[in-house]
Amino acid sequence: MVRANGAVSLRELARVVQTSEVTVRRDVRALEAEGLLDRRHGGAVLPGGFTRESGFPQKSHLATAEKTAIADVAAGLVEEGEAIVVGAGTTTQELARRLARVPGLTVVTNSLLVAQALAHANRVEVVMTGGTLRGSNYALVGSGAEQSLQGLRVSRAFLSGSGLTAERGLSTSNMLSASVDRALVQAAAEVVVLADHTKLGTDTMFQTVPTDVITRLVTDEPPAHDDRAATELQALADQGVQIAVAGTGQGTGATEQLPPPPRGRRDMPLPVQRGRMPQAGQFRGPGTGGLGADPMERTARVADMRRR
Repeated sequence: MVRANGAVSLRELARVVQTSEVTVRRDVRALEAEGLLDRRHGGAVLPGGFTRESGFPQKSHLATAEKTAIADVAAGLVEEGEAIVVGAGTTTQELARRLARVPGLTVVTNSLLVAQALAHANRVEVVMTGGTLRGSNYALVGSGAEQSLQGLRVSRAFLSGSGLTAERGLSTSNMLSASVDRALVQAAAEVVVLADHTKLGTDTMFQTVPTDVITRLVTDEPPAHDDRAATELQALADQGVQIAVAGTGQGTGATEQLPPPPRGRRDMPLPVQRGRMPQAGQFRGPGTGGLGADPMERTARVADMRRR
């Protein structure tokens, strides 16, 4: 399992082999003695398999303008009286600062930074998970955090991560953080990913949200020379992710929507992407070379055009 996934938690191992975590922990210790894997808190990884993750001080100074613009757009998705979950990260911290103005809001989070940003918001109720504090990003992780999310149901989850690709979706370099993020996703009807252009096309060790589970991506416009990010954005749109591109121009706050093609997993109707073939009976409009696939509709439209 470690060879296939790069890492595995003790709880998952115990579930698969149908034994206790105590027994699994003993066996993992024996495998480590043989040099087959490395033990980590709550799990095991391939030898040397952990990618080093930047701490909060380093992350907080990266792409600050982009994160601010992304947070502005994401805050506009939240409605009065809504219940949401917000994951850990510097971008979600920026979002939390703006959510303090939304009355009647309930925010469930495992992030101390998110909770701190909302601590003095009189009209916002903050619910924190349990768990073990992970100091590098001020987040609560582990089985306590995951168990506290069981049975929870909210409208939206707002998550960030270390990388985002169309092939694997959102990912992070820490196993414990990934496990809690997956629990946050399970609690939400929709998943909104907040990721600046530097994370587009980056693939890290642990998958948190597969692409087909992501409802919407809020990002910033990639620089003109960043072909990788632009290509990844289009690939995500092709897979049905609704994309909002936040403008980082001073005082603009503008966004550009990239509508995805329709796909079966969405509950809401999606706009037809330009250049795609319309569905049967759908009017293509002037200059597109067709008046619709339904003969009755076509006849009615021709008669209407003659009258005009």
